[in-house]
Amino acid sequence: MSIRPERLGSVIKRDLGKIIQKKYQRSGSFITVTKVDVTPDLLIAKILLSVYAPGKDEDAIFAYLEEQNAAIRKELADKIRHQVRRIPELHFINDKTAEHVEKMEKLFQKIRKERRQRDSNTGDEE
Repeated sequence: MSIRPERLGSVIKRDLGKIIQKKYQRSGSFITVTKVDVTPDLLIAKILLSVYAPGKDEDAIFAYLEEQNAAIRKELADKIRHQVRRIPELHFINDKTAEHVEKMEKLFQKIRKERRQRDSNTGDEE
């Protein structure tokens, strides 16, 4: 695989993160660009976003970003136009990694607790 998509992905991640946080982040929410995957032909960029919005609907936040996709892409174009011939299409994807990690951590804590209880019960029997 060529290094060009990786480089472009890191440039998009940096610049798009600033754009979204500055203008398109609704109050009470925090949006982070966690990863950008660019296709080998450099025409599509899959943007993984981590959204922290307690008490707010994440789907509504993504709907808003999709509504603003053209404006966001234009602002990105203003920043990276000298680095690429065509600005890639932006596809926003909800990155659920943090939620998955939290769920797994709770499972591990439950296992540790059960193991301690089991070990303390076997110690009482001896």
